Amino acid sequence: MTDTEPTPARPSNWNAPNIITGARIVATPFFLWMLLADAGANGPWRWGAAAFFVIAIATDAWDGHLARSRGLITDLGKLLDPIADKVLTGAALVGLSILGELPWWVAVVVLVRELGVTVHRLMIVNAVVVAADWMGKLKTVAQSVAITLALLPLASVMGAAAPVATWLNVVTMTIAVVLTILSGIDYVVSFLRAKRSGR
Repeated sequence: MTDTEPTPARPSNWNAPNIITGARIVATPFFLWMLLADAGANGPWRWGAAAFFVIAIATDAWDGHLARSRGLITDLGKLLDPIADKVLTGAALVGLSILGELPWWVAVVVLVRELGVTVHRLMIVNAVVVAADWMGKLKTVAQSVAITLALLPLASVMGAAAPVATWLNVVTMTIAVVLTILSGIDYVVSFLRAKRSGR
């Protein structure tokens, strides 16, 4: 009789990375409230909202590293992580649009792309594998930078240099939107190629 190695136990869904991810989702409404609390005034709530967004983005990278390095990757985590990202990004864009600081069409374009790709990935998860690519990752970085700069009330503290902050916001958000659209097109092309090749 030959010895067989025991099957490694699956990590529990109640692990640190999943709890951190879930906390980001639960806390997002509070982030939106902070952003809208003083009607967009550049007071402490606005700075708090910007700080929350930066910390949430940082914890997203941290919990992903934690899950991979400690073997804590779960199906629940794979489901919650992109949802947490989209919920936070969507809340920030919608909040900025409500305040009149971002055109609504920008929020709509980004949300349609993000929600469409996320829902489609979940629908085909057992049929076709569409791997994350460099453009999608670059898009995520560009969105994070653009939204952070839009949330920070830099113009109010830069005095005569305020137009520079405004220009920087426009440029970074434009780059983020362009990459969002291009990465969405790239995703569709990659899906069609994968489907055609039978993977």
